[in-house]
Amino acid sequence: MPQMDSQGEPEKNSRPSGGGGARILALTICSAAIGGTFQYGYNISIINAPTSYIQTFINDTYMERWGTSLDGPQLTLVWTIIVSAFPLGGWLGALLAGPLSVRFGRKNSLLLNNSFMFAGAILVLTSRAAKSFEMIIFARFLVGMNSGVSMNVQPMYFGESAPKHLRGAVAFSSAVFTAFGIFLGQVVGLTEVLGAQHLWPYLLASNAFPGLLQLLTLPWFPESPRYLLIDRGDKEACVKALGRLRGGVAPISEVEEMLQEQEQQKSAALNSGSSANKTPWTLFKDKDLRSQLRTVMAASSAMMLCGNDSIYFYAYYIFLAAGIPAQKIQYITIGTGASEFTASILSNLLIERVGRRYLLIGGYSLMSFWTVVFTVALNLQSRGVTGMAYLSMVCVFCYILSFGLGPAGVTGILPAEIFDQSARPAAYMVAGSFMWISLFLVGMLFPFIVKGLGDFCFLPFLVVCVSSAVFLGLTLPETKGKTLAEITAEFDRRNGKKKEYSDIQMDEQIKEQYQLGKAASITNLMLDPDTKPDLEIIQPEVNV
Repeated sequence: MPQMDSQGEPEKNSRPSGGGGARILALTICSAAIGGTFQYGYNISIINAPTSYIQTFINDTYMERWGTSLDGPQLTLVWTIIVSAFPLGGWLGALLAGPLSVRFGRKNSLLLNNSFMFAGAILVLTSRAAKSFEMIIFARFLVGMNSGVSMNVQPMYFGESAPKHLRGAVAFSSAVFTAFGIFLGQVVGLTEVLGAQHLWPYLLASNAFPGLLQLLTLPWFPESPRYLLIDRGDKEACVKALGRLRGGVAPISEVEEMLQEQEQQKSAALNSGSSANKTPWTLFKDKDLRSQLRTVMAASSAMMLCGNDSIYFYAYYIFLAAGIPAQKIQYITIGTGASEFTASILSNLLIERVGRRYLLIGGYSLMSFWTVVFTVALNLQSRGVTGMAYLSMVCVFCYILSFGLGPAGVTGILPAEIFDQSARPAAYMVAGSFMWISLFLVGMLFPFIVKGLGDFCFLPFLVVCVSSAVFLGLTLPETKGKTLAEITAEFDRRNGKKKEYSDIQMDEQIKEQYQLGKAASITNLMLDPDTKPDLEIIQPEVNV
């Protein structure tokens, strides 16, 4: 049944009115993601293929400088620094993402973010001529900064640009492009492509091409409408951007929802006596948002502490033990990236039907099961039981599939859906910080875990997966198709709070201002209130 406006007429613009809006939205997603989360996945995978070549370059450079070579532990330390520079840069990028997205906007932040990638590519390409492995360390740090910014700003951009009924699927596309980046990085890293010894600088610098593609395409697409209206107060630009994303006409219901959120944000800022946009510190001090913040912190940490990236590392040894020739393993390893890519596409199709909560909890539950099977298989394999190496291979693929089905994509959606416009950038800063610190810790500690626990090395990941499934099951409400007020009310209900929200139970004066066809009408938004006398009665309180 069609929705009715204030005049009793059907509301025609509650969803995109034509294929034009869908095309613009789809192209915006592709343009933003190809230079965004795609880069994160791509840069994680391309570093694996040239590992031995870069280590040889490090040793040769050190020998030429000091007349002696590095021993095994020293070389491992330098390589560990190169690998660790990526998550450290990502952590700094996550901290920069909030201020950048507020100061320059979501789209412009993604465009400016490419400068880190281009600088890193130049350093890598000139490192061999300069005979400096330190340039590779700095390049990986800059690449990490690029990924840290994009992993936070891109889901924010998508969540604010998509219609409510497609919000989850659009935001989840960030995970699809991450998985695609991992897969393509594995393909490009093949010996027949850019994985040969003399081509490793070009392999590491190939990440500049997606950045260039984004610079050529993204400027043609609209900025986040919510950012334009709520953060910048530019009502004309908001209506124009929303119209392009929805097929020509901005839906009245969406504009009305933004106006309500803008009014709430202004009221909250006046009551608290602080600025409209929250910082991570004010977010931690806000008692009303602690439940949401705990949920986001736990989900972001679990995404990296669950050991999915360690599975990628361990896959080489699993495949080798299964009897696959060493020179062929690079082709089998592509299957791991293809598994996550396939799972992310499937999850993208399911998220608006199944919901975020069930995908997240189900993903961690399946990962817990496969971790148990994996541990049993590794122990039986070490005792010479026939066929266990192949069971271990199955566990590798199933674990990655389970991760891609839920945690890989749903985690990035949560801050966009459970925080309002003023708190969202700070929430992504906190979530990104926990994610990158967790990735750094896993990368540093996993070799010691393997050495200390042997065949039981995945038991710590089992603890993380089980704990995450239980905690998120108890604390996270379903957010599918709900407004921010409904989600916040559900969080409070779970915590035993009773609170009224102005956009659920508004007083008569505000409710009258927000009636369709009045303050929220597209026509009135496009006009200057000073030029239309009857708007002066309702505009001072809204002040958009």
